[in-house]
Amino acid sequence: METQYLTPQDSDYPASLVDCPHFTSPGRLAIYGNLDLLQRPLFALFCSVKCPGDLILKTYDFARNLCAAGVPTIGGFHSPMEKECLTLLLRGQQPIVACPARGIENMRLPAAWRPSLQMGRLLVLSPFKANQNRPTEKTATQRNHLVAALASEIFVAYAESNGKTSHFCQQILDLGKPLLTFDTPANQPLIDLGAQPIQLDYRPSIPS
Repeated sequence: METQYLTPQDSDYPASLVDCPHFTSPGRLAIYGNLDLLQRPLFALFCSVKCPGDLILKTYDFARNLCAAGVPTIGGFHSPMEKECLTLLLRGQQPIVACPARGIENMRLPAAWRPSLQMGRLLVLSPFKANQNRPTEKTATQRNHLVAALASEIFVAYAESNGKTSHFCQQILDLGKPLLTFDTPANQPLIDLGAQPIQLDYRPSIPS
């Protein structure tokens, strides 16, 4: 499968990336997979690298619910919890947009991704140049802003108080986007920030 490219001048280029104040629209986006998935409303999934044990189980069950409901999902899928969710989501049938924090032209795609790519239900998207072969703190931040700009709703399973994910959540709220998190004492700082508390049976208002 060959890499495709989108520039801001292309009709398929997401308008949300041009208008997002926290995301500098790159000269082009590199893409593998079904470009049509960018036209779908998407549910973003994030989690800090460190996650309390009870929230690990809740997040896994929540991802299982997303999979069963066929909710189109987007994420960087980089933290351990995010990777676990992607493994589960790939077993379903819903659309998935994966955004690595690196260039994808020279990236060896995981074998587990290939069936979904062939089925047209996976899109791999990157705003980074081909020679950006490794994720960095800077590219991870830029990638997170890309995901937030593309998403209709954003779920954060857990954000460490005063950590990078917590700061990112404030930026999401500044965008006026729906920010969701589990209604649990561990996430009270995030709820105090303005996140909407949800239960495990929450169903995103995104058509499958």
